[in-house]
Amino acid sequence: MLRCTRPHPKERPESHARRDDIYHRRSTPNHKGAAIPGKHQPAPSPGRMHFSIPSTQEFGSDGSGSSYTGFNIHINGSFHCCLRYKQLHSLHEQLKRSLPSIALPSFPPKKLLSLTPNQIEQRRLSLERYIQLVGQDPVLCRSELLRAFLLNAQQESSFTECSEVTLDVYLMNGYRISASVYTTDCTGKVLEKACALIDLPKDRACYFALYLMRKEASGALTIVKRLMEFEAPYISAKRWDDCKLVLRTGYWDACYDLELMRDRIALNLLYLQAMSDVERGWIVTTRDQSEQLTNMQARGSKSEYLDVVRKLPLYGCLQFPRACVDYPEPNTVATVVLGNKELNLLTYVGKEMQETKFKVTRIRCWRVTPIHINEDNQSSTGGGYGRQQQSSSHASSHQQQQSSSSSTISLELSFEYLMAKNQLKWITIYSEQSMLMSVCLQSIVDELLNQKNGSDPAHLQNPQHVEYAPLSYIRRDGSNHCITDSSSTDTLCNLVNNDSSSNNGTSTQQHSTNNGSSFIRRKLKEFNTTVRFKNGKDSVQNEAFEWIGDDDL
Repeated sequence: MLRCTRPHPKERPESHARRDDIYHRRSTPNHKGAAIPGKHQPAPSPGRMHFSIPSTQEFGSDGSGSSYTGFNIHINGSFHCCLRYKQLHSLHEQLKRSLPSIALPSFPPKKLLSLTPNQIEQRRLSLERYIQLVGQDPVLCRSELLRAFLLNAQQESSFTECSEVTLDVYLMNGYRISASVYTTDCTGKVLEKACALIDLPKDRACYFALYLMRKEASGALTIVKRLMEFEAPYISAKRWDDCKLVLRTGYWDACYDLELMRDRIALNLLYLQAMSDVERGWIVTTRDQSEQLTNMQARGSKSEYLDVVRKLPLYGCLQFPRACVDYPEPNTVATVVLGNKELNLLTYVGKEMQETKFKVTRIRCWRVTPIHINEDNQSSTGGGYGRQQQSSSHASSHQQQQSSSSSTISLELSFEYLMAKNQLKWITIYSEQSMLMSVCLQSIVDELLNQKNGSDPAHLQNPQHVEYAPLSYIRRDGSNHCITDSSSTDTLCNLVNNDSSSNNGTSTQQHSTNNGSSFIRRKLKEFNTTVRFKNGKDSVQNEAFEWIGDDDL
């Protein structure tokens, strides 16, 4: 971990930069298989998924005269779909058949009789545990069956009919790309269509990703989420109506820039993104550097501009809004920056910016925890979050339920960091974007492991097309549909109906909509707050973690 103090950007000469090494650290070795200049190696996309089932919905009659429970599935911190037990069980059975060599987690057993509220709660916990284990498995989370299942589940839960629409995708400078897409197109298809409209070659499109971003009243830009292959951008964007779809690079290692800079369109995209990041202060510059970049921009020297900006601090990083952290002192307000194989905390003392760096390879594990905040007693600063979490964690469930009407749920990201040999320390960030930070950490780790193992990143980003057994998707109303590998879009609109009872599609859709509008949402239980991930532990284990050896001290 490094601490670096700088005067405020654009107000200091470069010679004033001061770096204090508080802890010895080992530099990350050159990984086998790292990108070679000129060699086509697209970066892998984030693969693993963070699932949770924080609540349920009670639906009316499904046609058989009985009500049923729907489980609200959240992926990477946001609502994705609502599924019945039998839908998840069907997915489990199909995964077991399609991946016979993979040991799947055990699925919660069926019950013969109607469930009591306590049994429903136990089933919710069991299903949550099951789907979390699936989402953290490196093979299962990349399964085409799982991707198609989640895409269809999102469509069904949002009651979205397949139709052709115009979807706006923006570049970082505000330029709008109006793409003709289907409402149920997955992220990859929308990205491909948007890139085609600006003449970006297909073999370069896989370097980019789609993000949902929101412009705050202050003018600041907030990254809300990165869109994944298991979701339809049209549907996801509707849930975040104050956000815009933005095209940005989807990798972390700047060595991939070298391949993009060989193509004129890709070079322009990198240039526009870099200019935007400099203007927003996401990339730190001195006054002299700022003037140098401005002159290059005026001359249109794009390659020279990128050559300079790629060497600047925080280039290629994602910046998050200011948050409360407990390091170096409790109640410290800092800007969180992720990238360059580091998690950075930026704090200001007067006009000086102090930068604390945590190497990703020194983070042993991390966890995301929803915390209960009593709005009546909440402090005006973020520091109140930590105190409230401590008090609520010792409160009885009865007291928490009584206060639920005057409380909200916030998030915290905690990571265990190797400060020195045999010295681990937990550090906590209190932020509404904790889940996105966790997703970014996992993405950085995946990219590091991919480089270290010498795997071809192209196969992770764009896996070779293989035939798979058709997905049999059971809808909430019980009708069964088959998704074939030849479908132009792998969603319910292109299905072969296997159940004659569901031929009346219009009435079925209307019936489902009525059920959806009459659900009873159960409140989130604050005493079940920890998001569990892997192997029965409460944390994500960092597979790129490196111990400090004797030679490093």
